[in-house]
Amino acid sequence: MEKKQFKTESKKLLDMMINSIYTHKEIFLRELISNASDAIDKLYFRSLTDDTVTLRQSDYEIRIATDKEARTLTISDNGCGMTKEELENNLGTIAKSGSFDFKNENEGENKEKIDIIGQFGVGFYSSFMVADNITVDSKKYGEEQAYRWESSGADGYTISEIEKEKPGTVITLHLKDDTDDEKYSEYLDSYKIHALVKKYSDYIRYPIKMLCEHEHLKEGSENEYEKVLEDETLNSMVPIWKKSQSDVSDEEYSTFYQDKFYDFEAPLKVIRQKFEGTSEFTALMFIPAHAPYDYYTKNFEKGLQLYSSGVLIMDKCKDLIPDHFSFVKGLVDSSDISLNISREMLQHDRQLRAISKALEKKISSELAKMLENERDKYEQFFKAFGMQLKWGVYNNFGMNKELLQDLILFVSSHEDKYSTLKEYVSRMKEGQDKIYYATGDSKEKIALLPQVESVISKGYEVLYMTDDIDEFAIEMMHEYDGKHFINVCKENLDLATDEEKEAIKQKNEDEKDLLAFMKESIGSDVTAVRFTNTLTKHAVCLSSEGEVSLGMEKILNNMPGAEEHHIKAEIVLEINSAHPIADKLKALFESDKDKLKNYSKILYAQARLVSGMNIDNPSEISDLICDIM
Repeated sequence: MEKKQFKTESKKLLDMMINSIYTHKEIFLRELISNASDAIDKLYFRSLTDDTVTLRQSDYEIRIATDKEARTLTISDNGCGMTKEELENNLGTIAKSGSFDFKNENEGENKEKIDIIGQFGVGFYSSFMVADNITVDSKKYGEEQAYRWESSGADGYTISEIEKEKPGTVITLHLKDDTDDEKYSEYLDSYKIHALVKKYSDYIRYPIKMLCEHEHLKEGSENEYEKVLEDETLNSMVPIWKKSQSDVSDEEYSTFYQDKFYDFEAPLKVIRQKFEGTSEFTALMFIPAHAPYDYYTKNFEKGLQLYSSGVLIMDKCKDLIPDHFSFVKGLVDSSDISLNISREMLQHDRQLRAISKALEKKISSELAKMLENERDKYEQFFKAFGMQLKWGVYNNFGMNKELLQDLILFVSSHEDKYSTLKEYVSRMKEGQDKIYYATGDSKEKIALLPQVESVISKGYEVLYMTDDIDEFAIEMMHEYDGKHFINVCKENLDLATDEEKEAIKQKNEDEKDLLAFMKESIGSDVTAVRFTNTLTKHAVCLSSEGEVSLGMEKILNNMPGAEEHHIKAEIVLEINSAHPIADKLKALFESDKDKLKNYSKILYAQARLVSGMNIDNPSEISDLICDIM
């Protein structure tokens, strides 16, 4: 029998595909099952208009069989089968897809009945990753003659006539010998086959059957067992996301989520949507009740599972979900996703982007509904994933701030509860045109800041920002509903009347020599020392000038590698002009400059402590306090 040669480009593609294209060898079984499903689809489609096809839908099946002694794995179907010419065209030329041609030929006719998975042309050849010889016995439905296609790889293939009773295709793989790195014989174990079918092909619409060995109590015996081969269907066939929503209970969704995504807790929210339009797909998504242990680490992998007509294409398709919604788990099933080379290599085409955009819009809408109608549940969600939403506001130069700004929460001085920006604005005093906020390690520490006490005493509400990302996100937003954000610990806090502003300006001018001496005493740690009339009971506080706030300085300098590029805010020591300490400082400037120098250092250290900052020289400050005492 003459051996036919693959074309030169086919040989190169076969070698590349076996060694490079597929990341995991185990997917060969998925490819063969998908091809078998396609073959049955074609015959079923033909039966809609051809009365000679007598099979009922319940007759169709895919079978898997193993022979450990012969080291063979067999996948068979009772689908349309192939003629000699089709074997030549579909298997003799790599990347020639009979399924793709079939769908194109029937486009527009009974379109809703066509659901062909294997449009990709080279999936069959993934079998050579695990097999050193492959035979394909096939008989076209309605034909008398059957044929065998056989190949051992890139050296070529043969086609011969054979006897085969029933139509359909039988693919037999002779597995390679085991090596130190690869255990090919594991694909002969029923438990491995079962696991792979569940993982990749659980939702193929036809039953995937296999004779599996089970132990049963021997008839007539009380303690003697015997091994029995039983026909077992390995796949569930009907995905939960393809069932009518009214037929699926909340408990079933929770069970599916917990089993599928290995969570011990039910999801906070289930999002299910069927999208129709340019891209048609079904999405089933879940918002977890808590963050995974590695969520805020570089090891976390985002992504939704991607299916094509019930066949798992990718376990985590990161392109389907934006980073700011990376906490969402779930899947997308589409029959018309563009694929290239194999099911593992997606084209970044318009379809995929359209799906991602639709999912982003849907998730945003569902979160907004939860915020409005299920506040307690939303706050639970926000405690787990709110930082990610804030990061989304900051990321990409604020490109997504309009989408996310109404979903973020901050604890407010108003009743010490979570508040949205919209709620804050609705409570603003008449004439107020700014949103006041302060940063710190905790809301309790922030509430004790001198500036915060001062702002609240004037009847204004303050947002407490405790996450590292908060101020960066706010700076990116710049304003909300026309109201600018103001950090109460920065020098641009403007709460004084024109008369008060003029009075404090004059005082700083009158005492400029005193203030200059104090700044010189403290050194380069501060850019200025000045009096203020914004404080109430506190003697001093720290504020900052410029773009970098005190909070930003702390966060940036705690980042890895920051020791090489130390960031420093322009710090101002502010002294309460109405506090008795102001008169004391003025008196010391006249009578004892050495003591004033020590006072200046102590006041600066005090202001740092009040602001939640460390003291660089605690021993020196301790000695100075003891000297004064």
